[in-house]
Amino acid sequence: MTTTIRPGTAEPTAASDAESIPEIVTRLRDSFRSGRTRSLAWRLEQLRALERMLAECEAEFAAALDADLGRPALDAWMADLAPSTAESVHARKHLRAWMRSRRVGVPLNLRPGRAWYQYEPLGVALIISPWNYPVYLALGPLVAALAAGNCVVLKPSEHTPTVSALLRRRLTEYLDPQAVAVVEGAAAETQQLLDQGFDYAFFTGGPEIAKAVLAGAAKHLTPVTLELGGKSPVIVAADAAIKVAARRVAWAKLMNSGQTCIAPDYVLVDRRIRDEFVAELKAAIEAFRPDGVALPLVNSRQAARIAGLLETSGGQRLLGGAVDVQAHCAEATLILDPDPDCALLREEIFGPVLPLITVDSLDAALRFVLDRPKPLAVYLFSSSRATQQRVLEEVSNGATVINHLVFQVLVNELPFGGVGNSGMGSYHGEWGFQTFSHRKAVLRKPVRPDPSVLYPPYTPFKQRLLRKLF
Repeated sequence: MTTTIRPGTAEPTAASDAESIPEIVTRLRDSFRSGRTRSLAWRLEQLRALERMLAECEAEFAAALDADLGRPALDAWMADLAPSTAESVHARKHLRAWMRSRRVGVPLNLRPGRAWYQYEPLGVALIISPWNYPVYLALGPLVAALAAGNCVVLKPSEHTPTVSALLRRRLTEYLDPQAVAVVEGAAAETQQLLDQGFDYAFFTGGPEIAKAVLAGAAKHLTPVTLELGGKSPVIVAADAAIKVAARRVAWAKLMNSGQTCIAPDYVLVDRRIRDEFVAELKAAIEAFRPDGVALPLVNSRQAARIAGLLETSGGQRLLGGAVDVQAHCAEATLILDPDPDCALLREEIFGPVLPLITVDSLDAALRFVLDRPKPLAVYLFSSSRATQQRVLEEVSNGATVINHLVFQVLVNELPFGGVGNSGMGSYHGEWGFQTFSHRKAVLRKPVRPDPSVLYPPYTPFKQRLLRKLF
């Protein structure tokens, strides 16, 4: 293995606000109650400012992503900066329509009258973002929260301290500081934030930490969205376009060194085409990584975890396999038919390791998926509409992509979110606006007529009439 040592990841940061966390939240609550965030003009101003920040500070963010994750500038733009800008532009263009009230029908027994629902901001929202896409997964929910007219506290990941500090500095500079605050820190600060009883909490991360977030939010009945991960399978059917499938799987798996919640976590490949698919997959990885340099991981702890998964996986090592814990990097690795009960097939890998599992039929592939927690994504390669329909109908999961991978996250008109162990709630586009909004029901009745039949005493005649009316 050829290794390169990236710029070292700094120690996790701690909150260093001049204000305490309770003071920050109180200030934002007062700001929200003043009504400053409710107007369309304010919301559009914040979104434009966010887009301006991403354009004017692109080089700074790229350098910060390289410092924390070893991410090249082009990858930083493609994976973090461009999608964040697109999310904001989409929201800005559609926001006026999203904010309109919607009239609904009134039953005959309640006429005359008008009924409608309207969207109102929830208040002060908390966004807890992860380290793997520390800009996009912070700013995507922030766009939704601002579009909905909320004040926001953003808590970036302590595992990407350079990005965290930059977000704090630039968001305070570009956005309304009376409505947006960034609190840096780790678990203690997160718990202290949850103790403030926010109007909404949005968390992106792993299921175990999500349980702690959910428990902390439950004490105040704070509603939450949990954007989690899970083991997203790829099913390669016998009628798949093998070369295309292999290239697309390799590309998606190598993205961000496999540290992506919607990355392919394992491949179920039909025995009839397995050898050809494996050959094409190896060729694609070697073509994408011709220098043989190992892929960077976020820190040594994650590298050690990946090494442990490989040590106990069993199976046949087809490619790679080396992990340098000190340099926190790992080779792109393929493992054919690992032990069925190994940790590699139980835990989300979150690294450049891809297990390949031989199956004899679509039925066997579906059984394997259905015997496990509901995944965030399912990827199917098949030209058969019948096969596609079976997977869509039989597997419960967050999103399904047919004949490609990961692009569902870039379609702002689609809801993005998991189900079961892969999360609860969704966002992106109008779905994010609705997540951070309350749909308020309104009924308006005229003062006349005011029929006496509605009021006691309820004589036998009134009762007969009421039964007909209601």
